[in-house]
Parts: sequence; C-alpha cells; structure tokens
Amino acid sequence: QVQLVESGGGLVQPGGSLRLSCLASGFPFSAYTMSWYRQAPGKERELVATISSAGGSTTYAESMKGRSTISRDNTKNTLYLQMNSLKPEDTATYYCKVLYRWRDYWGQGTQVTVSS
Repeated sequence: QVQLVESGGGLVQPGGSLRLSCLASGFPFSAYTMSWYRQAPGKERELVATISSAGGSTTYAESMKGRSTISRDNTKNTLYLQMNSLKPEDTATYYCKVLYRWRDYWGQGTQVTVSS
C-alpha cells in the first residue's frame, strides 16, 4: 500500500533552516507529481510546493517563494523540502502528498516549530 513518511521537523529559531524529507513506497514514485502541504493550529491545510515527476517543474506558495526549495531523488523514492529564513508563522505540521489512482495519500506529518 501507499506509504509516505515525513521526517526532519523540529524546533528552530527564527531565521534558521530545516530540511524535511518524505520517504515514499507502494507506488511508482518517479512517475508522480509530489507536493508538500502544511497546517497550522486552527487553520486550513495549505499547499506549500509541488514538483513534477522528473523534478523539472516546481511551484511554490507565495508565502514560501524564495525561502524554500522542493526537490526529489527518484533513486531513493524521497521528496525533500529545504526551508530557509524560517519565520514564526511557518510553524505548522508539514505533510507530503501524492495523488495516486484518483486518491490523495498523505503522510503522518512532521512538526515544524519556529520560535526563539
């Protein structure tokens, strides 16, 4: 079955950086567009970034543009999100997602807390 396992979250000071990872299994990872989402307490889940199957095309939410980089290693079935210049408002649970066979699959999420 499809499994997505995020890691790399943690507590970081404002201005700091984190690299999130998402290990995928149960589907042909290299053939599918992947996305990162986040959800802050009391807020709706929002799209952070998307990357095409081969990695040649990426899109970002305005809030993260210029401060984050989505990438993937199809040899390792792993999706990444490098986040820099983190702000307190980036505090959220971050999820990876794939639309596979007409269904969205989500990981369990990894918590990112930006605080001094």
